[in-house]
Amino acid sequence: MPDRPPLSRLDLNLLVALDALLTERSVTKAAERLRLSQPALSASLARLRTHFNDPLLARRGNAYELTALAIRLADHTSTALESARRVFDSQADWTPEHSTREFSVYGSDYAFATIGAAVSTLAAERAPGVRFRFVLHSPTVIDEVDARLRSVDGLLIPHGFLTDLPYLDLWRDRWLIVASDTNERAAEGLTMDLMAHSRWVFTYQSRTAFTSASRQLQQLGIEPQIDAVVESFLALPHFIAGTDRLGLIQSGLAHVALAGGGIRLYEPPFDATPVLNAMWWHPVHGRDPEHAWMRGLFAEAAQSLAMHDPPTSA
Repeated sequence: MPDRPPLSRLDLNLLVALDALLTERSVTKAAERLRLSQPALSASLARLRTHFNDPLLARRGNAYELTALAIRLADHTSTALESARRVFDSQADWTPEHSTREFSVYGSDYAFATIGAAVSTLAAERAPGVRFRFVLHSPTVIDEVDARLRSVDGLLIPHGFLTDLPYLDLWRDRWLIVASDTNERAAEGLTMDLMAHSRWVFTYQSRTAFTSASRQLQQLGIEPQIDAVVESFLALPHFIAGTDRLGLIQSGLAHVALAGGGIRLYEPPFDATPVLNAMWWHPVHGRDPEHAWMRGLFAEAAQSLAMHDPPTSA
């Protein structure tokens, strides 16, 4: 096996070119994105092909497709590029008032509609140049969490999914049952028997993506009959209004859900385990003063999201 060239001999500008080429899958579009000439980017592609001994972009008709190696490189490239940006964006004397840093945070639409919105408001007041990018997570993000968290600042997700990572507890929430306002059986009173014989809409349903309440139903001996799975808590009520289906939603979204009309919210007929929301991050961010400031912002915002009593029908 040949010796790997020392990092000092590698042109890190090729990393920027590689990221653009893998993203755009076109020399022309990648050149436009980087504001370079096509010949200049074609030369970079030629050097990359030589380095990897792979074409990376393979022509198929009038378009290019990524080779198998290029597909594997795509995530590694974006992660490496983001890490390099963070290195060179670091400052010895950082003050939030003068910062233009962008913080990237994974989470669900529930997390963004609650603490994400609160943090964004606080940041706008105290650090107007700071920007947050809130990115919806997916089962893939959870499966590859160690690698994914290297290139973002955090992940908002309740306890029960991750271990062996630094975290900050934020706020507690509780589960409510969502039913249509035309569901007469639910209006007469929610029972475990009704829940066992109802159709359901779940949010997330896979090995690594589920809700604690849905898992608890199964532990209580109820195997829900699932009509639909939607990876959005905010969209859930739209799948229930006007039907006999049931669903589960956090009390923090109660007012948003009720504002759309067509549903009612009920206390569950079992002792549902509370949701303990937290922020998780990679240890590499532990001593970053900018990251510490961001964590403090989330901790402060969480104080305004203490468990409350939303309007329920029973």
